[in-house]
Parts: sequence; structure tokens; C-alpha cells
Amino acid sequence: MPSDRTFVTELATGLGMAGADSLGAVVVARPRIFRNVGEDDWQRLTDLWRSGTFESEFGAGWENGQAFLAARDALGGRLPRVIEWTGGRRPPGDEVVPADLRIDHVYLVSCKYLSQILHNPSPARLVEGLLSTAPVTDARDWYVRTAPEEYQALYEACADVVDSGGLPMFAMSLVSEHRRLLSAVLKGGWPAGADIAYERLCEAVSKATAREWSIRITSANAEAVLWRLLRIGSVPYFVLGASRHGSMRLRIDTPWDWRQQYRLSHFSVEAQTGGQPRVGWTAVCEERSSGAERVVSGHVEIRWSHGRFAQPPEAKVYLDCAHETVPGYHAL
Repeated sequence: MPSDRTFVTELATGLGMAGADSLGAVVVARPRIFRNVGEDDWQRLTDLWRSGTFESEFGAGWENGQAFLAARDALGGRLPRVIEWTGGRRPPGDEVVPADLRIDHVYLVSCKYLSQILHNPSPARLVEGLLSTAPVTDARDWYVRTAPEEYQALYEACADVVDSGGLPMFAMSLVSEHRRLLSAVLKGGWPAGADIAYERLCEAVSKATAREWSIRITSANAEAVLWRLLRIGSVPYFVLGASRHGSMRLRIDTPWDWRQQYRLSHFSVEAQTGGQPRVGWTAVCEERSSGAERVVSGHVEIRWSHGRFAQPPEAKVYLDCAHETVPGYHAL
């Protein structure tokens, strides 16, 4: 189930496309053109609207929906017949487009409010699979794979704080029960000496990840890797939301569209510092019409989810530049 904030922004965005005079009126009306929104969902939305807790989120979503309704590259003023909400459900197949709404069975809309995150895969999926749907053969803990000595040293510096014992000798032997126990104890921070061990782990993982990723990105696949990073997929879609700079209303190209307008000149990755294992990525693109260079950059943070040692590390992929400046992202 999506959080209240996500729930509000997604449905309010859809409601803005319904052609009503006010958000309050359309919340009460519960328009029939909405699909996959049940009575419990409408009641939840009504309660959140009346509480006033998410007033700004309701307003931002409503305004973006209205802009989509009016935009020439979107609905062009034509009222939709069907608005389908995905409800935070995982797609049943391989799906590149992170759609939260589908309009008239055609227009795919991703609602992205104050988030720079592009992906959240396993490190192996990012580095070895290059974000493709091909199977990843080695699913071991990425810290074990890339920095086994540094990871073991950190584990040993932390394991002694568990009063009841019961932890295995080696970090590679941790299972879910061990991870929950250790993570709960470490919520207050690192024990004495563990912070230095963690810094060494971060440096080792960053360098190893950058090296392994660089080896796999070649001149033959770099363009496809960039498209996957930027979520440029086989069908066009829209992003409606907000960034720290204000409203965000974008139409996203397909690879076919992208290649007609841009040429990838250079793609690189490098280890970075930043409080956790971190790798930066940069792409330099040339506009075919003018020859001007466009640079798009981001970084990957390889970190535990839900606390120290709680789960095997994941790879959060961030966009570091404004969405509006990305080649292939067009303002409505």
C-alpha cells in the first residue's frame, strides 16, 4: 500500500484531469471514469482531504493534472474517458515505464514528487545486468562480493555489541534473523571503532563497483545503458510531479526519438566519496541539430535498506541534474 503522501499526489494528479471546477467537488463526486479505485480508497482520500494534512500535495497534484489536460502534447483539452490508477502494484511483466496512471488506455503517467531516484535495483542487477531483464546469476551480498575483508572487519567491530550472542562467526553467514538482531542494536549508531571500519568498507566497495561497472559498459552498449538509467523505454510517457525548483511536467522520448535528436559522445563512471559506498555516472550527449553538448549526471549509493545490516545492500540510482535538462525529457 502506498504512503498517504504518495496516495494523495497520484490520485490528485488524476483528479486534475477530470475537468471538474474544484478538487473538493471532484473528491466528493468520485468520478466513474476512475478505475482500480475502490470504496475504501475513496474514503481514505476523502478523510485525507478533510484533514488538511496534505493540502500542498493535493494542490500540486491537482495543478499538474489540469496542466496535462490542457497541454497540446498531452490531452489537448479533451476530457479523458478512462483514468486507471496502478495503486502502487508491481507490474506483472517486464515494464520499463514506472506508470502510476494510464489515461484512455494510451497515455502513461509517472507521478514523481520531490524525488531524484531513478532506480532501486540490486547492485548485481545494475552492474552485471546493466539494468536489463536478463537473469543475474550471482545474488550474494554485494559487500561480500566486492570487499569481503573490509566487510568482515566491520562486522567483527559490531558483533560484540549483541549481548545475547548467537551471531555467526562470518558476515557472509548472516541470515534474516541475525540481521534483524544486529540492526536493532545498531540503531543508536556505530560502536567504538566501527566508524573507521565502515569508511574503509565504503572506499573498497566504491572502487570495486566502479571498476566492475566500467568493464561491462562498452561503446556497443553505452547508449542502451544510458537509456535504461534515464528510464527511456519503448513507449513514450509523461512525468508529472515536483522538484525542488517547482512543478515538473515532462514528456519522455523513446530510444527512436532520442537517437534522432542526440548522439552519445561519452559515458563514464567513477568511485566517489559521500558517507556510503558511492559511484558517479556522467554522459555527454551532442545535439544533432546544433552540435551543442548536453551533460547528464547522477550517482549510485550502495547501502543497506531499513538500517545497518538489516538487509543485503541495494543500489539507489539518483539523477543529480534537473530533470528538465536531461536529453530526451521535454517540458509540456
